[in-house]
Amino acid sequence: MHITQLNRECLLHIFSFLDKNSRKNLAKTCYKLLEVFQDPLLWSLLNFHSPVELKKDNFLLGPALKHLAICWYSERVKVCNTEDWMKNSFQKDFCKRHENTVSDFLLDVCNRCPNLLSLTLSGCGHVTDDCILQLLKNCPNLKSLKLENCVQITDHTLQAVTLHGASLQTLHVDFCRNITQAGLEIVREKRPSIMLRAERSASMIPDSKPGKKLMLEKASRKLVQL
Repeated sequence: MHITQLNRECLLHIFSFLDKNSRKNLAKTCYKLLEVFQDPLLWSLLNFHSPVELKKDNFLLGPALKHLAICWYSERVKVCNTEDWMKNSFQKDFCKRHENTVSDFLLDVCNRCPNLLSLTLSGCGHVTDDCILQLLKNCPNLKSLKLENCVQITDHTLQAVTLHGASLQTLHVDFCRNITQAGLEIVREKRPSIMLRAERSASMIPDSKPGKKLMLEKASRKLVQL
């Protein structure tokens, strides 16, 4: 029996064991398998390990997506988490090319994946508070938010969690150096049911860009007033 003689349910089951690239390669073999590849039900989980993967057409975004992870550990990507004043011109140019890659992708997730349950971001140096705010607003069922070494995340994200993370059960902000102890305490006070973890975050040296310290202080004061 040829694989194309199997019914759609069997084909979806076979596809579910394959990674993104293997699914795409199999879909190229015939039109019937391409239709299976394009079935939204197949795409409930996505894992990305490279900026290039976000730009390929080897995945689909849709209401079926429940679990998303973007974890970048390569040495080149780690440069994006380094403070600007420490980067050479080559590194700055490299980071500039990555600047909107994840944010634009997550904006698509906001618009297309309202049933998202878990989001993990690691090493995504250009993800901002506003991006996380939009996700919390557009994905009301989000139960787990895990952020690691996302250097632009500040107490504004913690504020968004207290205001819009009604379904949130787990929050990790490990190695996010612009998170403060005051912000963490407000989350513990206003959302005590959340399993909060912030390894090294509040004990790290925050970015020293002009105005950054003032911005963080204002964010912390705003949290205290809520």
